[in-house]
Amino acid sequence: MESCVLQIPQLTTARLLLRGFRPDDFERYAEMMADPKVSRHLMDGRPLTRVEAWRQLAMFAGHWVLRGYGLWAVEERATGEFLGRIGCLNPEGFPAFEIAYTLGPWAWGKGYAREGAAAALRYARETLGRTEITSIIRPANAASIQVATVARCSRERVGRILRRTFGDLPLPERIASGAEEEDNGDRGSGPTWTGMECAGKPRNRWENR
Repeated sequence: MESCVLQIPQLTTARLLLRGFRPDDFERYAEMMADPKVSRHLMDGRPLTRVEAWRQLAMFAGHWVLRGYGLWAVEERATGEFLGRIGCLNPEGFPAFEIAYTLGPWAWGKGYAREGAAAALRYARETLGRTEITSIIRPANAASIQVATVARCSRERVGRILRRTFGDLPLPERIASGAEEEDNGDRGSGPTWTGMECAGKPRNRWENR
């Protein structure tokens, strides 16, 4: 019987290992996604239950199979500690190919998000050959906007995302370009997000988060 284990490529930076998720990552991942400080800027802003966190990890594994790329688990090389997730995301119904990054509070303030996102951005350009790359961020999430700005992503548009639901996982359906004129008066349809379009080469500067 042939093995069905997917070989996910690994990326290394000065301080981080970006690798495939392992079963022993789940407890820390569930802890991260249950934290309101983490979830408030993600999707519908709601913390995930353990079951929802498990299903989300299963979706990420399937994303690698179906797309050939996806999110990596982020590990601190010096300690082996699980820090969060960073990578390339574009599930069905999503508005754009995205560099996505979410770290646990225990990893904040150390420049890890910038370092990992820059590695994922290089992978998207150089290995996947992607030229249109976006990070979709709520305008109130100043730390994530700063990460994208350092990676030389420009604020391309602000729009209201209309969501549809795939099981228990709400996903954006589209970004309306030009928030004021294409909001269609449906102000209860979902949160407002900022699309940061990535261009140029990332800077080599990783302080403050």
